[in-house]
Amino acid sequence: MKEERSSEIHLRPRFRLEYDDKSKEEILENFREILKGEDCKYRSKIVDGHIIIDVPMDEDHFWSPQLNIEVENIDREDTVVRGLFGPKPQVWTLFMFIHFGVAVAFVGFLILWYVRWSLEESTTFPLIMTIVLPIFWLILYVLGRIGKRTGHQQMDELHAFMMKILEEK
Repeated sequence: MKEERSSEIHLRPRFRLEYDDKSKEEILENFREILKGEDCKYRSKIVDGHIIIDVPMDEDHFWSPQLNIEVENIDREDTVVRGLFGPKPQVWTLFMFIHFGVAVAFVGFLILWYVRWSLEESTTFPLIMTIVLPIFWLILYVLGRIGKRTGHQQMDELHAFMMKILEEK
């Protein structure tokens, strides 16, 4: 097995595992058996080669991570397992929507500032907003990093659980 991880800077860490001794079907069957077992506390969905693992309902909070796993065949013997840790889709969509709104508002206020400047009108409000919006964006980024840190222990638990399944014969 060979593991490759992405940089720690990303809000949604990714990893890649290569296996030359397990087929896609073997790996998926291991996940099915363990995830459907009565002693498994994690919530999950398996569709084709895609697996989604969520934290238990009683441990779930706004910043809880979700593990998305994609199992693919490279060739007859080799298999690759790609994973992505991230917030639940609802949280990710909300954050992206707010980021997009801030970006559009920034461009709008920048245009408004330029128009008022060229017409020699008061540029105070658009100028304030073009300064405040990047600060607001930085606050959103810091909140995302805090959220990632808040869910880090659960992310480690999900990773350990996944590795336990992948190491099963």
